[in-house]
Amino acid sequence: MSEDLMADVVIIGSGVAGALVAAELAAAGVKVTILEAGAEVDRSEAVETYWNNPIKTPESAYPLTPEAMHPVVYDLDGYYQQQGPDKFSSSYIKVVGGTTWHWLGTALRFVPKDFSLKTSYGIGEDWPFGYDALASFYDKAEAELGVSGDASADLGSPRDGDYPMAHIVQTYLDKAFIKALEGSDYHVAATPQARNSVDGDRPACCGNNSCIPVCPIQAKYDATVHLDRAKDNGAQLLEKTTATSVEVDDSGKVARVHFTRWDGSTGAISGKLFLLAAHAIESPRLLLNSASERMPKGVANSSDQVGRNLMDHPSQLSWALSKDALYPYRGPLSTSGIENLRDGDFRKDRGAFRIEIGNDGWSWPTGAPITTAQDLAMQGLRGKDLDRELSRQAARQIRLASLVEQLPLAENRIDLDPAKKDKYGVPLPRIHFRVDDYTRNGMAEAKKAHQAIFERLGVTEIHHSDVPQGAGHIIGTLRAGKDAKSSVVDADLRSHDHANLFVAGSAVFPSSATANPTLTIAALSLRLAETMKAALKG
Repeated sequence: MSEDLMADVVIIGSGVAGALVAAELAAAGVKVTILEAGAEVDRSEAVETYWNNPIKTPESAYPLTPEAMHPVVYDLDGYYQQQGPDKFSSSYIKVVGGTTWHWLGTALRFVPKDFSLKTSYGIGEDWPFGYDALASFYDKAEAELGVSGDASADLGSPRDGDYPMAHIVQTYLDKAFIKALEGSDYHVAATPQARNSVDGDRPACCGNNSCIPVCPIQAKYDATVHLDRAKDNGAQLLEKTTATSVEVDDSGKVARVHFTRWDGSTGAISGKLFLLAAHAIESPRLLLNSASERMPKGVANSSDQVGRNLMDHPSQLSWALSKDALYPYRGPLSTSGIENLRDGDFRKDRGAFRIEIGNDGWSWPTGAPITTAQDLAMQGLRGKDLDRELSRQAARQIRLASLVEQLPLAENRIDLDPAKKDKYGVPLPRIHFRVDDYTRNGMAEAKKAHQAIFERLGVTEIHHSDVPQGAGHIIGTLRAGKDAKSSVVDADLRSHDHANLFVAGSAVFPSSATANPTLTIAALSLRLAETMKAALKG
């Protein structure tokens, strides 16, 4: 039997975007229902699963289930149906709270010219609003997520006032980079992070090095913080409930969303307003799967832009062995970065980038220290000799990752696979992806910067990846814009086609910039909540 439900606002997706909007609306007395494809996470079980999992990846704390399939980095051709020519290598998970469970926690603002790339440099796309439109919402987002940072550091983004908390203490490794790079073109700064530096509603960070995939004590923000607030104010969360299609009525408004639960039961939920906050792969996938005779290209797709302009931050990964012990594998996975390379006239010709200084040794590029022990054992070392050499090498493993700007290309897109489907009958996402020359030129410049930094630091060996790495930042596919012919939503993140349909998350970004996207997602979501409250009153 199919179940019929009703709410004032229906939200699809329980990650940071959906959770923030739900909390804001529920606090204002709005009847909110959230649909989440995945299940709730027990933190202690997730930590235990991660510890016991021989494969240490961003998803390794969260068992994959047929009821909530998603991509995993160790099998990029499993859920994604890759069409090339390059691999799209960023992933996400489907759980209550979304991918904030395994994000790093970096909470950087965009710089002002990130919003006017085309106007400023004649390339890419402009946003339908500028930095000033988000400035106050950045402030609020930092407060809501609990960001620790150093307000005296020039990160290229104007701000008023301090961060909610002082910055996370920089590591011994960070301080070695600071000393080595004094007087150079590379300025090391403490990275703003949505992680407590002092006890508060969440405990202070105690230095676990497993931010990806799970913070054992919830010092790092995840979206369950705002889901709990939303539920305390009457919001309804339907876990294990996958939205399968969106139904539009004859007036052009969204009438209801159809869903299927893990147990096979089905239903539909109607509402006054609908918010699509299911990430930049699942959101366009749902709209494309909602095609009908009246809308053969799918819902909200009169522009043919749904699923297009897929971006990431293709990353240049480099690692080295320092001469002196710098003791990585302590503290959060990154506490400092180099942010003064994110803007300049060079953006006419190549992508900008930010450099993340890793505290995680060689775990990203090689799987260390586990693989280090394996390699040494294969060399014949045993007992105390093995332990001594493992300690020596692990204490000297350092890495850099440059997150490079990528252009929005119409041919970089997700669409629906014509043959393969999930257990609910929804086609799997087919990925068409190419890393353009603009981005590759940026990666080449990043490689030169890494080489120069390592040489100043003094190292005994240097490695540079020849393959772009995924940053875990899935951007674009439902971009915002002023022109309904070339975008999916307007400046208020409202569908150009359907007056009661809104979209939240990095899917709406017209450009990728270089900053990790979560703080901007949060700021946009808080701005959107005000828009939706006004729409309900209207």
